[in-house]
Amino acid sequence: MIARRLTLRIALVALAALLALTPVARATAARASLMDIENSVMCVVCDEPLSVAQSTEAYQERDVIRGLIAKGDTKAQIMRQLVAEYGVAVLGKPPAHGFNLTVYILPPAILVAGIVILAITLPRWRRRRDAARTAASASPRVAVGRAEQQRLDEELSRFSG
Repeated sequence: MIARRLTLRIALVALAALLALTPVARATAARASLMDIENSVMCVVCDEPLSVAQSTEAYQERDVIRGLIAKGDTKAQIMRQLVAEYGVAVLGKPPAHGFNLTVYILPPAILVAGIVILAITLPRWRRRRDAARTAASASPRVAVGRAEQQRLDEELSRFSG
């Protein structure tokens, strides 16, 4: 009875500690950094990543991002704000919906199709090659009698010398 109560108390303390730490972990994971966002967005004027862009517009974008980070926005909120302000062209990766979805689906689909084609054709090629080898090695040889062999040797010796 005492062991059961002790186990229950330990479980409750562990659950309380887990619940207490969860918002802290979530808050630190949700914090945005300028470097992380710079690597995810483009300069809308230069058409290059914001982390390497040096135009006036790039500096303005960085200032907007710094202001949103100082306000305490998460990365997702900042990205939505940038898209609202600059348009979808600000994103480093196209959004995964509509026609842009093909960017994410097509390369793996081509890879899978290539693997399937190889899985089907390689065994066929091997069977064909093995059949050709077997046919070549099993070709009927003509049995030559002793008289024919002697005549063949005589004729060959006339040509060789």
